[in-house]
Amino acid sequence: MALEQEVKPYNEQESKKSQVSTMFDNIAPWYDFLNHFLSLGIDISWRRKTIRELRDLAPQNILDVATGTGDLAIEAERQLNPKKIIGIDISNEMLEVGRTKLLKNNLSSTIELQIGDSENIAFPDNSFDAVTVAFGVRNFENLNKGLAEILRVIRPGGKAAILEFSKPTVFPFKQLYNFYFKNFLPVIGRITSKDPKAYSYLYESVQAFPDSERFVNLLCELGFKSVDFKPFTLGICTLYIATK
Repeated sequence: MALEQEVKPYNEQESKKSQVSTMFDNIAPWYDFLNHFLSLGIDISWRRKTIRELRDLAPQNILDVATGTGDLAIEAERQLNPKKIIGIDISNEMLEVGRTKLLKNNLSSTIELQIGDSENIAFPDNSFDAVTVAFGVRNFENLNKGLAEILRVIRPGGKAAILEFSKPTVFPFKQLYNFYFKNFLPVIGRITSKDPKAYSYLYESVQAFPDSERFVNLLCELGFKSVDFKPFTLGICTLYIATK
């Protein structure tokens, strides 16, 4: 199972991975502000709930894939107090914003942010107790390959916590959500980040993503065990928890 169609931010010629990297480099200075502003701050609670699901596991070594500016990694450090968190991302500009936050909060000794490709994770098999991803798997060029890599680097008994946008189904919230994401977000993106296409891509990529039961089925097909999912905020996003 994979995306029905490959949605790219800018054009059909260049690879999705290259375009996603360029897009996040372009919007990096405004990314955190827009995340919190456009979600009315609810994204903070989504990340908090995601990490809370790993408390019983008490992971000491965590990999945060598509870490961006490091918000989920910082939340993991706050709740779980692990020995080490490594965040990887293909956008260096996003990582630079994240490194500034780590320095400001004296977290650089626990959290390390580095350039890394989710589809070719540069760590041995069974390296991590847990792998986290927030709003990143939707951007994978090859979804199956990226998820298989996540499974590979988790130790047996370890967990993956994947937070991703999904599609609400309840009337009239579904219609309001679609209007907001399709029409309002690109306008805000144009005014603030100067890259309106990034927020058009957000809507388009969410529509193409195989969410809810379909994503659960995909995780099971790839070899994850005990897969469960929890919709947040009437289905705006969904948390998937899976064990190796």
